[in-house]
Amino acid sequence: MAAPKIALAVDLYDWHARDLRAAFSRAGAIATPIRLANCAFDTTRPSGLLMPGFGAELPDAVFVRAIGSGTFEAVTLRLDVLHGLAGIGVPVVNSARAVEICVDKAATSFALARAGLPTPPTWTVQSLEAARKIVRREAARGPLVLKPLFGAQGFGLKLIAREEDLPDLWEVSGAYYLQRFVGREDNGYADMRFFVSGGEVIAAMTRRSAHWITNVKLGARPEWLDPTPSMVDMALRAAAAAGADFAGVDMIYDASGAPMILEVNSMPGWRGLQKVAPFSIADRLARDFLARIGVPAKGAMAAAVSAE
Repeated sequence: MAAPKIALAVDLYDWHARDLRAAFSRAGAIATPIRLANCAFDTTRPSGLLMPGFGAELPDAVFVRAIGSGTFEAVTLRLDVLHGLAGIGVPVVNSARAVEICVDKAATSFALARAGLPTPPTWTVQSLEAARKIVRREAARGPLVLKPLFGAQGFGLKLIAREEDLPDLWEVSGAYYLQRFVGREDNGYADMRFFVSGGEVIAAMTRRSAHWITNVKLGARPEWLDPTPSMVDMALRAAAAAGADFAGVDMIYDASGAPMILEVNSMPGWRGLQKVAPFSIADRLARDFLARIGVPAKGAMAAAVSAE
């Protein structure tokens, strides 16, 4: 059987892209990095799509590592390409719909709440006066966290203790996403990341930081975590609520010590987690992805990953 041809959607050819490409190679697949920004619709072609790196053909499947930043129109077009591929039978993981839910924090919070999962109270509004009204009502119970609706990696977060702390509407691109702050200071701050793939939590870590923003890229220290069965169940339900085949699920303990889900990331990084994981996360992702599209990994790799 010919090696499956995988389109590896990336933004930059970074450590994650190289790690995944090598893992797919070990699994017997050919992964070609592409940028969705370079893909296009072309209705004169048989498929109606143009994907550089694949000539007149299409890939056998698409692994979405990143869609890249851009204008609303540009990002919409990239997601349309993913929708189009899925519509003509090319497996796309994660799906465009899962990406749409997870990159939009309001949609994620809505999906988690609708699924009955514990998540901090959250409000998303489109005017400064509406945001001020929420802060006046809620800040007496503790601060709120203002997050960019489409932000990532801990950037742009701000604690809001009074309505005067709110930035102008143009500074938040027309949307205020406000969430109850639930962090606990105990010799620093901590939260947890659960990495879901193939219907399992394959790895987990605690992130510790002197600052309440506990992102590894911003200096938090990762520690391996053996999750409880209830946490595993919560993480799997959260990924399912977002429709994600693989995901990074972030949890935190509230003031009572109960875990709550903060976010679900459909394009999670794993460099920090790899520092404490005793196996190759990329190998596991490649194996699960190929199983998802009905292609078994090569024997040696499959045996190595199953021995985790």
